[in-house]
Amino acid sequence: MTEFQPRPGQSVAGYDVTARAGTDYYAVFADLPAADREAWDRAKAYIDEVGTRMQQAWDAAEYPLDLAMRAGELDLFNDGIDHPALTRFSPLAAGLVNMEISRGDGSLGTVLAVQGGLALRTLALFGSDQQQERWLVPVARGRVAASFALTEPDHGSDSVSLETTARRDGDEWVLDGAKKWIGNGASGGITLVWARVEAPGDEFHGAVRCFLVAQDAPGYTGTVIAGKASLRGIHQAHIALDGVRVAADAVLPGTRSFKDASTVLYSTRSGVAWSALGHATACYEAALAYAQQRIQFGKPLARFQMVQERLAQMLEELTAMQLYCRWMADLEERGELRPTQASLAKYHNTRAARRIAAVARDLLGGNGILLENGVMQHMADIEAIHTYEGTESVQALLIGRDITGMSAFA
Repeated sequence: MTEFQPRPGQSVAGYDVTARAGTDYYAVFADLPAADREAWDRAKAYIDEVGTRMQQAWDAAEYPLDLAMRAGELDLFNDGIDHPALTRFSPLAAGLVNMEISRGDGSLGTVLAVQGGLALRTLALFGSDQQQERWLVPVARGRVAASFALTEPDHGSDSVSLETTARRDGDEWVLDGAKKWIGNGASGGITLVWARVEAPGDEFHGAVRCFLVAQDAPGYTGTVIAGKASLRGIHQAHIALDGVRVAADAVLPGTRSFKDASTVLYSTRSGVAWSALGHATACYEAALAYAQQRIQFGKPLARFQMVQERLAQMLEELTAMQLYCRWMADLEERGELRPTQASLAKYHNTRAARRIAAVARDLLGGNGILLENGVMQHMADIEAIHTYEGTESVQALLIGRDITGMSAFA
């Protein structure tokens, strides 16, 4: 590669703003147990290994499934799930892995949420012994791509009203309906489909249950959603289920109502708070590095009062995000974390991450829109995590109901 030669009007070839800076102003993560730090270090090594290709994939809107499933080979898909067949991460270790992977690439952070937080957790909590024996370790180790199909084109925030149906026909279930925004839903693996049972006379008639469906089953069509401006390095699918037949034992026996789907979603909301922290950390550290390297009016941007104030504001919010996550993990470890506390952490952290990303983008000026500097990609990806696992409005209503004792849901 030709060595850069400075010339009039261009003194540097580019800026080194994507390296880790280890920001931890309040030493929130200074006292980590060795096992938690080892898991975090493994996530760092994973990102260092795959980061360049993932940035290229994001730019091209391609999904390198081999890189995504590499996380399973490194045993990073466990999301604090407690099961004898799985390597257990503490809530803190699971959060740090989520944070680090999201700091490196938001699409991979979503892979972690889908493969581990949603699909693997559903199997571990609700699957039969036979389903777990066949699928649990292959999903955990990235040998089988897995997806979680709850959201429908007409039902997002009101997914409790889902319309996909499962009816009995002899020794089989027949599934009909549509799902949307399903990560890994067109990746050739398995899909955990939530559907409403239509079986008059059956004890579960009208209940929402989960069914394990192979993606090569006749009648299953997963179409990759094109035109995304966020999370471009993972494929999400629009799924059509047209008379998909599965065996009677395809139902996960532990799923008996929509509350079981909610149990999974509550668990992953804390993961979204950690993911937002990862994105925000990348943006803040890029802004700090750029301010120290960029020369304007004869001095580094970091020497300007306005820039220092912005950096201080960003650090204030970032430190609050870290404190939310650490205390949330401690509560979860003690078995004391309530669902609405996880909602509050998601509510705060995704909103704060948006603000930090916006300030970082502005501080980098025109260079802020270049993918090579990271901030614009994180800014776009934050928009997705701000919405999924419950929108800002839904989180606010859940918290509001908890603190007032009155429901404002329509």
